[in-house]
Amino acid sequence: MATDLDGTLLDSTGSVSPRTRRALRLARAAGAEIVFVTARAPRGVDPIAEAAGVSGTAVCSNGAIVYDLAAREIVTRHDLDPEAAAHVIDVLAGALPGVAFAVETGTVVLAEPGYDVHHHDPRQRREVRSVRDAGEPFVKLLAWSGEHPVDDMAAAAAEAVAGRAEVTHSGVGGLLEISAPGVTKAGTLAGFCAERGVAPAEVAAFGDMPNDLAVLAFAGAGYAMANAHHLVLAAVERRTLSNDDHGVAVVLERLYGP
Repeated sequence: MATDLDGTLLDSTGSVSPRTRRALRLARAAGAEIVFVTARAPRGVDPIAEAAGVSGTAVCSNGAIVYDLAAREIVTRHDLDPEAAAHVIDVLAGALPGVAFAVETGTVVLAEPGYDVHHHDPRQRREVRSVRDAGEPFVKLLAWSGEHPVDDMAAAAAEAVAGRAEVTHSGVGGLLEISAPGVTKAGTLAGFCAERGVAPAEVAAFGDMPNDLAVLAFAGAGYAMANAHHLVLAAVERRTLSNDDHGVAVVLERLYGP
């Protein structure tokens, strides 16, 4: 059972509801392996795993990191090549005037002046003059603009980078998330399943944003949340209720209940 977190497993307050917690316990008791598949970095997943009672594996940072929840250790990571990142920064700066950048290293966010996104814990954010001078590997390049609709930004960026990176977004206004070529939630989940002999037909998945689309297509049973982005609702036939209406729990109760 593969699930996104924000807008999917979590309600609008960012919490795991008691009903969802019970449904996850029900699924585990029936033998399901629960995998979080999220844009969040590991540090943002640990408290959710504890609240949900889940201790397996998380696919973090849009597929760039595989994380062991019990050991709190990064198992694998796929960094964005510095040369490719510099190219993407140059191209996006030209295609999206006024864009500001930050990078996710897997442990902290390094943010340039003008990167006006504050959903990160301020204790894990450092200001830098330029992300080009980060001086350490990073798993995601973040590009933010308050002047462009994010869907338009994603379309322009995907065309501009031309296969040099993966471009997506996960619900934060004006924010693009950029990973190494071929690094996606779905690709990493598929590799995880293949290592365990789990066929796509044996996977149920839940999501709400464009970065979940390929996961929902990969899974034998992919469910779009009722509150999902319009592109997700247009592409995914199976639906469940919204995150605030315990949509993941509703399906798990049907699949694993008495």
